[in-house]
Amino acid sequence: MAPSRSQTSLFSLLAVTALLPSPVWAFDCKDVMADRQHFDLSKLAGPHVVHWKEEDPAHDMRYKYNFTLDICDKLKWHKGGSLATECHHGARVCGLREDINLAVDRNATITPIDIAGTFTSLSGRVIDAKFELLRNPKSNSDSGREGVRAFLNGGRHPFTKDGLNQRAIIEFVCDKEKTGLEGDEKDDGEREDGDKDDGDDDKKEEKLRRRDDAGKGKCEDTENSLRFCGYQQEDEGKDKKVQTLRLEWKTKYACEDAPSVDGGSHWGFFGWFFIILFLAIATYLIFGSWLNYNRYGARGWDLLPHGDAIRDIPYIAKDFARKVAGTVQGGGSRGGYAAV
Repeated sequence: MAPSRSQTSLFSLLAVTALLPSPVWAFDCKDVMADRQHFDLSKLAGPHVVHWKEEDPAHDMRYKYNFTLDICDKLKWHKGGSLATECHHGARVCGLREDINLAVDRNATITPIDIAGTFTSLSGRVIDAKFELLRNPKSNSDSGREGVRAFLNGGRHPFTKDGLNQRAIIEFVCDKEKTGLEGDEKDDGEREDGDKDDGDDDKKEEKLRRRDDAGKGKCEDTENSLRFCGYQQEDEGKDKKVQTLRLEWKTKYACEDAPSVDGGSHWGFFGWFFIILFLAIATYLIFGSWLNYNRYGARGWDLLPHGDAIRDIPYIAKDFARKVAGTVQGGGSRGGYAAV
């Protein structure tokens, strides 16, 4: 006798449940895998910022870029933010370009640029993250380097059908002397003194100048762990262009022999215990249901082994809670000495 539709659905549900948990996100920064090598980059989580300045003397324009990235989560908007000053929701790498007209009283406009992320609510574009080891290079210039290279996609500017595709290529370079947070500039929306726009502008201009003088294809001259290396159009194949942001991030967590961030197993004893317990229960239910169907022709709740006991669990729990509550209330009202 062929199983009914309800029985087939029950078997399917139990089978799917037994396979959980399974990753449904693009990638997890706690377990980045490149060529069977695992890296835990979770210590680099949070929004980080780098800057770049570009001059256009022919049009009396200056362009200042703030590139913000979070490799572990999508970027969050600042308080009071809007699409005029923020990238779309789902961005992990965002560029804010400040267009300064030097001929008109230095008036500036802000242009957000979605570089990488998952924008399923807009056009179904996904980050499609890919990773490769630096020690397996396609060019001789990478020979002898240790670390992992990340390719993050999904962005477009403008965010229309005819917009230019964007991507970010981040090279996490092994440096056992760096945590990856040296010279870090967090994107917290405010400076330490509470001002959003004021601050040490001379130092920022010096940083921008050094990055501008570094030239194309070269990383900025700085001791910071996270360095800007370029933002320009590159060939994507088949006469297509892609605007590519290149960054270098020196950190000990990009070393192949880096110690575990959590100091031990990723799951721990209790994590593995609950996973094994869950799989054992799921296996028992599936096998027991199959046995009851084939041996006794059971239907519905009777398919489950000890179905009566499972149905009674809510009532047993309610009675237990009632007894506990009665014990607590009775003990709380008793006081002093009893009359003899």
